[in-house]
Amino acid sequence: MNREKFSSRLGFILISAGCAIGLGNVYRFPIMTGSYGGALFVLIYIGFLLLMGLPIMTMELSVGRASQRSIASSFDTLEKPGQKWHWLKYMGIAGNYLLMMFYTTISAWMVIYFFKYAGGSIMQYKTAEELGNVFGSVVNNSGLLIGVNVLVILLCFGVCSLGLQNGVEKITKGMMIALFALMLGLAIYACTLNNAAEGLKFYLIPNLDGVREHGLWTVISAAMGQSFFTLSVGIGSVAIFGSYISKDRSLSGEALTIMSLDTLVALMSGLIIFPACFTYNNGVTADASAVGASFLFTTLSSIFNAMPGGRVVGALFFVFMIFAAFSTVIAVFENIVSFWLELTKMKRGRIALINIVLLFVLSLPCILGFTVWSDFQIAGKSIMDLEDFTVSNIMLPLGSLFYVFFCTSRYGWGWDSYFAEVNTGKGMKLAKWLRPYLAYVLPVILMVVFLVSVL
Repeated sequence: MNREKFSSRLGFILISAGCAIGLGNVYRFPIMTGSYGGALFVLIYIGFLLLMGLPIMTMELSVGRASQRSIASSFDTLEKPGQKWHWLKYMGIAGNYLLMMFYTTISAWMVIYFFKYAGGSIMQYKTAEELGNVFGSVVNNSGLLIGVNVLVILLCFGVCSLGLQNGVEKITKGMMIALFALMLGLAIYACTLNNAAEGLKFYLIPNLDGVREHGLWTVISAAMGQSFFTLSVGIGSVAIFGSYISKDRSLSGEALTIMSLDTLVALMSGLIIFPACFTYNNGVTADASAVGASFLFTTLSSIFNAMPGGRVVGALFFVFMIFAAFSTVIAVFENIVSFWLELTKMKRGRIALINIVLLFVLSLPCILGFTVWSDFQIAGKSIMDLEDFTVSNIMLPLGSLFYVFFCTSRYGWGWDSYFAEVNTGKGMKLAKWLRPYLAYVLPVILMVVFLVSVL
């Protein structure tokens, strides 16, 4: 099988960043930042990105580039005779499907809300309570959600069916450039609001209020968790793009660029949300104990509906949200297509058709979990919450831990192989003195992340 390649480095950077950039950057990051004290939380968050996210991303990219395969067969290619690392393919494949089982539904919410703002029907509702009822009517309308969800799946698999360069690369590049332009415009507008200075002071100038209120360990663990989950590493969704690039550039620099773009989106979302919250919501953002996508449709929507030009701002904001969501969906769908290309002899178009039907069926439990299956709960979690928890709190940290062991242990691919691959090409190099940290300290941090996120 001839491996497809990106037509440009920019395509690789933007598509890989698009996979990492998701809805959590936009609503979860500002909520966590608002709850845990603002700028100090942001600094700790960035520190953990460098300590955890960056090295794990280099490992995923290295495994992908060295094997020229997705997670469906990358471990088979690189493991030594007699080793069982290829069993990890099943968790990776399952993780990508499970992520899309609920992520396509959330993406459908964004599409619905764009039309609500574009048409102006939502502007008559002003309070968070009224908007909460509107959101409830959306999630309880199974027919509408199924229809829009099918549209999301069709569009995104349609992009993947066109091929890597003509479909995934070309369209995702356009979406990502538009996403950054929209964010910049919205951030500039938000910074002109009446109390924007107070919001920016809270967001950009460190203070100890969050530490005094919640305790240092709580703030640190929250920043550690957010920094880890934002990059979506551990289930091979980033490794696939390593398999599509040449060996011209070292992977540490590429990973740093991808992580920087992901972080930029999170930081810019704060430049939009905090000035708006301090102007129209008395400085209240949200409670981190109740982090959820509904923040967008209640608190944030009430702010849009109160500000001058809120209909236009709301519509543009949800266009931006659609681009953020679709960039992730297309990236993961490309991963799924790659699984099938490697494991079968089918063509892209046929694989896309099969998976359109498959994802339609697999997404039904999440949608129906708000209506006819709403009584089905485990430990108080709905179907969507269970799917999200399994991916975010179990599969991502465990998968990342396995990648670290595979790349640094002599019982896996091994340090020498990983070190040679990550440093192949021009650009920033991984220092050899980091080996003790990557091999012994990072696994401990990941185990702490796993225990904290589960317990």
